[in-house]
Amino acid sequence: MDATRDAFPADGAAGTETGGAQVPQGRTESAGPAVPQGTEGATTVTDGGSGPGEPAATRGQTSIADGVVEKIAGMAAAEVTGVYALGGSGLARALGAARDRVPGGRSNVARGVHAEVGQRQTAIDLDVVVEYGVPIPEVAAEIRENVITALERMTGLEVVEVNVAVGDVHLPDENPADTRIV
Repeated sequence: MDATRDAFPADGAAGTETGGAQVPQGRTESAGPAVPQGTEGATTVTDGGSGPGEPAATRGQTSIADGVVEKIAGMAAAEVTGVYALGGSGLARALGAARDRVPGGRSNVARGVHAEVGQRQTAIDLDVVVEYGVPIPEVAAEIRENVITALERMTGLEVVEVNVAVGDVHLPDENPADTRIV
């Protein structure tokens, strides 16, 4: 995703990276409202105004954490027919699946997903395992379409690229209970 780093911010202005969001050159971060705890690494999607002259819907800012973008992308990729699991192959995926089965633990839908989020754009890297027999280029194209549609609809961010790395193929005779994501 190195090629997309120059694409942030979307308006082409140079900026500086600050905690996952970019501040356009010429602007500085003020000691204004405190960043809500737990939103570090979040990106600001809308620059809202303030004051009685602004419409109510635009008063304030909306920020989306990088992890939210990764979860949306993971869920959208997992919905595609032919995707067996997200994440690397072999041992790492098996350990993650075992960790998900611990009582009180949650399934990690963002496993194998990395999002690089700018102020108005995002790029996604996905590691997937596909079912044996499916046409990989078609599955990858459907993953891209599903991920882009979901992210742009839910976050308002422009998705500049979705890189799909197929790390393994699930064979019909492999143990189905070890790593399945759904």
